[in-house]
Amino acid sequence: MSDDVVISVNALGKSYDIKHLKSRSQQRSNYRRFSEDLVAWATWPWRSMRQLQECHQVLPDTTSREEFWALKDVSFEVRRGEVIGIIGRNGAGKSTLLKILSRITEPTCGRVEIDGRVASLLEVGTGFHPELTGRENIYLNGAILGMSHIEIKAKFDEIVAFAEVEKFLDTPVKRYSSGMYVRLAFAVAAYLEPEILLVDEVLAVGDAAFQKKCLGKMSDVARGGRTVLFVSHNMAAVQRLCPIAIMLQNGSVAKSGNTSEVIPFYMTFMEEHPAKGPVKSGPAELDIYMESISGERRDVFNIGEPIRFIMLLNVDRAIQSAAIGIGILDIMGGRVVTLHTMFQHAGLWGVKKSARITVEWPECILCPGYYRFVSALYESGQMIAVWEDIGELQVIEVDYFGTGRLPDPQVQGKVVTKAKWYIEEQEVDAI
Repeated sequence: MSDDVVISVNALGKSYDIKHLKSRSQQRSNYRRFSEDLVAWATWPWRSMRQLQECHQVLPDTTSREEFWALKDVSFEVRRGEVIGIIGRNGAGKSTLLKILSRITEPTCGRVEIDGRVASLLEVGTGFHPELTGRENIYLNGAILGMSHIEIKAKFDEIVAFAEVEKFLDTPVKRYSSGMYVRLAFAVAAYLEPEILLVDEVLAVGDAAFQKKCLGKMSDVARGGRTVLFVSHNMAAVQRLCPIAIMLQNGSVAKSGNTSEVIPFYMTFMEEHPAKGPVKSGPAELDIYMESISGERRDVFNIGEPIRFIMLLNVDRAIQSAAIGIGILDIMGGRVVTLHTMFQHAGLWGVKKSARITVEWPECILCPGYYRFVSALYESGQMIAVWEDIGELQVIEVDYFGTGRLPDPQVQGKVVTKAKWYIEEQEVDAI
């Protein structure tokens, strides 16, 4: 690599083997049950010796294997001090790329060269030891980065103040909420001064104020001459923070270059290729679609029209004390509206295997344009699954107010709502 190149990725590929059951009739154990052997023994006079032997044989493997390439022939270079946004819809390969750069996952083929200390903030849970306290994890992560005890101690107070976890410093991090966990993890990654900072879309766990603080800190890191790779679905954040962007699609680089060119390309792609079908996340799979009140399935609605969201949830295990929400984002990734059980639901609910959730939104109050959905599943207040880009909505302009006028979403906001105005003349005493 040349002196100013800190990351060099050449023909990088990562493949996984995926197993598929051949047919529903074959979805059974590879071994016969005792009851089946017993029946076979009782009826042996009427069965051939060959059939009896088959009762005790191992059944053939009922699975087939498929090779899936999460990344394929990815090549790029990152120069010292560059801030690069990595964008693309779910399954495009963004997180896999950062895991390889973080040395968490080994590539199947290709080559990666990195010059400098790397700190990564990936999914919640990566990099911290759950049995250790917050204080111990700060020092552990600093030591992993090659920092001395004195260097870590010099940054310790800033890390704790940024993360706002003073009261819980000596509590094992396994007892932290997901928000506390991410705040501390981000503070450690940003303040221990690595040459290269890798940040995945974990900031979605935090509240709006925390996200704003994190983006400000990443701007400070970038201005300090360090290199940042930032994976996000929030196009406004990428546009603000990253002069350069790389769009991944199906594991390959679809476009790279100036962010001002890559983001419009991505937005056009998203409009032309809407997300379809269920998406897996953690212990749960979710499919979501929309209907009119009459039951017509569609994704185009007028301003003011009622919308019915249908959420089909499947879980790998029983989920107790659950809550779920739908976030509606504009095309740049900014949150516009949130519909959530925790705002209105009177009681808690559980899911043993699957659930059909119907959400009736009595009035679409969005300005004309394209929107997309995100969703998250919570158990006992902790987020256990999150889904990005699981659906899209187009809102069509109509004369909602009956005046021929509508708000400009870039000036007056993206929400359209009616209000009652009462104007009364009133005499004002002279001063």
